[in-house]
Amino acid sequence: MNTIKLNLKKLLLFISLLIVSCGGIPEESTTSSSEKKAFSVADVLIMVAHENDITRTLYTKAIVGGGKKQGFKFDEEWQDEKVEAGPLPALFLRGIANDIRKGDVPLGLYLSSDFPISASNQLVGKQADLFKEIKENRKPQHFFDEDSKLYTAMFADVAGAPACVSCHNNHPKTTKTDWKLGDVMGATTWQYPADSLSYTEAMSVLKAYRDGTTAVYNDYLEEIKNFKETKKPEVGEKWPSSGNYLPAPEVFIDSVRKLSAYVTMSSLMK
Repeated sequence: MNTIKLNLKKLLLFISLLIVSCGGIPEESTTSSSEKKAFSVADVLIMVAHENDITRTLYTKAIVGGGKKQGFKFDEEWQDEKVEAGPLPALFLRGIANDIRKGDVPLGLYLSSDFPISASNQLVGKQADLFKEIKENRKPQHFFDEDSKLYTAMFADVAGAPACVSCHNNHPKTTKTDWKLGDVMGATTWQYPADSLSYTEAMSVLKAYRDGTTAVYNDYLEEIKNFKETKKPEVGEKWPSSGNYLPAPEVFIDSVRKLSAYVTMSSLMK
């Protein structure tokens, strides 16, 4: 009987994750006090960190890397009305983090490094010590941060595309000019206030991240509408690899969901 119940639970989770992978998230956002805390915070943060890796890699390689070959520009001041450019990968992530912060899900996200371009992103204290281990073995670090009283997970932020390396090596404020592909450039850090989450809470975390991704990508496309001196790419089904094109938001997000679906499903069906 227990085996039947377990298999039924996995089947229901599988159906739910199929809905999520196709773009839907259960509308219920409140959690009943009796709802079982089914997932550890570490498992949920690993899940959302994986989707973040997929998102950033796709954006960095296909949008930034591919876009530069078509003459697209990307700049730190991309939201300045005088600058006709899109967000650099790190700023794309920062935009996602800011959007999450505005919502109701208590999920924290930020980037830090031992060689940051911005001094505010300098690793310090316990996180700086743990980062030394991450650089050596590239394994995530999970711990309870006594200062913030938040459960924390740090993941290696690896230079996975030429655009990452060239941008950081050539930046006027860089403190390191010899980055190479595959280097651990910093850490992506996630925080959450509870040590375990219900199914609904876990799905809310994933939804908050996906909503943030959609919001920042839409902001980029809105900036493009205001370009006066730069040729505007056509937005639709095609990608920069095919010419002066950018994928529509639903095309970009759908690609992320398809690439991350297997790991997401596996995480929620343990």
